Amino acid sequence: MFQEAPIYRQLVAERGDIPAQVRGEAERIKSDLQRVMPPLRTSAPAAAEPVWSGAPAGLALPPGAQ
Repeated sequence: MFQEAPIYRQLVAERGDIPAQVRGEAERIKSDLQRVMPPLRTSAPAAAEPVWSGAPAGLALPPGAQ
């Protein structure tokens, strides 16, 4: 997309391809994190939706009320 824009080519020539450098660094960090903090693989059920404790069973809060 931006690669065709003359200003983009000029900026890359002057400053380097910063978006590409950032993407590369983000991928490196993601890889490092996956190595030290592997994703959890549990079969636990999803958390229940919070229910207003004063409401009768089966009733939920109206939208926007918390």
